[in-house]
Amino acid sequence: MRLSVRHTTHYRFAAPVSYAIQRLRLTPKETQGQKILQWNMEYEGAREELVYDDQNHNSVTLISAEEGVEEVIVTCHGKVDTEDHAGVIGHHSGLLPLWSFLGYTPLTIAGPKVRALIARVERSESGMVETLHNLSSMIRDTVKYETGRTQVTTTAEEAIAQGHGVCQDHAHIFIAAARALDIPARYVSGYLMMDDRIEQEATHAWAEAYVQNLGWVGFDISNGISPDPRYVRVATGRDYRDAAPITGISYGAMTEELSVKLAVEQKSMEQ
Repeated sequence: MRLSVRHTTHYRFAAPVSYAIQRLRLTPKETQGQKILQWNMEYEGAREELVYDDQNHNSVTLISAEEGVEEVIVTCHGKVDTEDHAGVIGHHSGLLPLWSFLGYTPLTIAGPKVRALIARVERSESGMVETLHNLSSMIRDTVKYETGRTQVTTTAEEAIAQGHGVCQDHAHIFIAAARALDIPARYVSGYLMMDDRIEQEATHAWAEAYVQNLGWVGFDISNGISPDPRYVRVATGRDYRDAAPITGISYGAMTEELSVKLAVEQKSMEQ
C-alpha cells in the first residue's frame, strides 16, 4: 500500500521568543514492511541545526527558532510503501540492548492496578502472541477511549484509575503489564490511515512486545488489532518521552497556541 502523509505543526507564542530549540522525531523508519519513497521537512520561522539517529534508531532533527519570531511552522510530507506482516517487525537492532525494554520508566510503573489487570488476563494455550492480544483486549475494556481526560504526563496506573484515556495511555498500560510479565516492550508513535476520513488531529500510538522466534510484534490496543499496511512507524522508545513527535524549550515567551493538521491517504502505486 502506498500512503501519502502531510503533517503540519503550528506554534504561536505569546510574545516574540529570544531562543527556542525543538527536537523533531517526524521521519518514518525504514523497517520490515515499510519503505520510505520520499520525505521532506520544511520550516517557517526556524532553521535546521542537526540531524542524527538516537539510541532507538529514530531519526531526530534539531531546529532552532529565529530570534524574535512569534510563530514557528513545521511541515513534513512524503510517501511511504507498506506491506502486511501481521504486525511483525522482526529481531531487535539498535544501540539499546533488549533488556533495557524490561525496566520501568515513570510512565510505565506496574503498580497494584496494573498487576490486578494482569491477573485477569487469560493465558492462551496458543502461545504468547494470543496472550498479548488478550492483554490488549483487557486494557481496552478497562480503559475506555476518550480524549481530553488524560495528559502526556499521565502514568499507566493513573489511566487505569481514571478508566478513560487515549492511545498513549493504552500503550503505556500494555508496556507496563508486558514488562511485569518479563516481556520486553516498547512504545511506538506513527501515523494511521483512517477508513472514514483523511484529515486527523493527532498522530497515533501503539506498543510492541518482543516475542521469542518472532521478534518485535505490534499491538494497537486502542483498535484491537496488530498494525497492518495502514500504519506508518515513525519513532520507538521505552515510553512516550523517548518517541514524542516534538519536544523542545523556549526562552522569552510561552507557547500560547499549538495546532496540528495531519492528512494520511492511500495513493495508487503509480503516484
